[in-house]
Amino acid sequence: MPHLENVVLCRESQVSTLQSLFGELPHVFVNCVECFTLRLLLEQILNRLNYLSSSDDGCSTQITCDTFNDFVRLFKQVTKAKSLKDQTVYIVLDKAEYLRDMEANILPGFLRLQELTDRNVTVIFLSEIIWEKFRPNTGCFEPFVLYFPDYSIGNLQKILSHDHPPEYSADFYAAYINILLGVFYTVCRDLKELRHLAVLNFPKYCEPVVKGEASERDTRKLWRNIEPHLKKAMQTVYLREISSSQWEKLQKDDKDPGQLEGLSAYTHVELPYYSKFILIAAYLASYNPSRTDKRFFLKHHGKIKKTNFLKKHEKTSNHLLGPKLFPLDRLLAILYSIVDSRVAPTANIFSQVSFVIGC
Repeated sequence: MPHLENVVLCRESQVSTLQSLFGELPHVFVNCVECFTLRLLLEQILNRLNYLSSSDDGCSTQITCDTFNDFVRLFKQVTKAKSLKDQTVYIVLDKAEYLRDMEANILPGFLRLQELTDRNVTVIFLSEIIWEKFRPNTGCFEPFVLYFPDYSIGNLQKILSHDHPPEYSADFYAAYINILLGVFYTVCRDLKELRHLAVLNFPKYCEPVVKGEASERDTRKLWRNIEPHLKKAMQTVYLREISSSQWEKLQKDDKDPGQLEGLSAYTHVELPYYSKFILIAAYLASYNPSRTDKRFFLKHHGKIKKTNFLKKHEKTSNHLLGPKLFPLDRLLAILYSIVDSRVAPTANIFSQVSFVIGC
């Protein structure tokens, strides 16, 4: 426990809960970003388990697996080994949200893996996305959810100060982190981004010390030196929009961030994937008469009877008359016809519909 507390700072209660549930038992850790296909994912799990089971005699063979059915069968074979037979095996899937892009049976299959294999196995999903956003449409076991709350400013101070370079004192680096959080905490609380900012701006903070113009305790002079550069960074907090080398060049040339290519992300707002199509469907439904839907959105609509008869108000452009009301069923019908892939009527879709219509 003391060792884990030093590795995972400010998560004592969560680490304690996990240790009480799992302890130190055989496990495999797989990143779903690296294993971007079903075959890679399943083979990675099986081969790592196979290595655990054969570590005593030092020999292991590469396992190939194409389907989840094969995975269940091979999993039973691998876990027959003496070293795994009487223990709980843990499969840890990092970036588990990427499972949503794979076959529909993968997520429910992993949730029911203990039942399918008749083995003592636990699957752990690690994700920054809440469970409600990738719950399968079909029935599945509800997992035990353990939430990790956001870090407080005190937690961030402690974690970031822990990364201080060895050539500088801990107090000097802690003072720098305190300044950094004072500027960025209100707009960014992502530990990864704050850590990136800390590394990127620290050379500028200690520049007067390196040149001999100030001491480590001269916080006022150090603050005056770093303040204009932090203000530049405030214009684009998430500096992954540009590379570190670009940011260093910007600081060296004393340019405004807006002049640098790659900082225009905030001028272009990217909607969620389905929200774009919902917006298009709403536009089509509000400006086109419902009787034209069959002609526009069905591939094999049959012959359309030609007529020169137009209602009096239809002689005027629909765009001049303005948008008209339409039922939700019609919106969804148009949405399903203009999206290339099959769209399941999930809570995620309806929430995006509500958002678009609400706007």
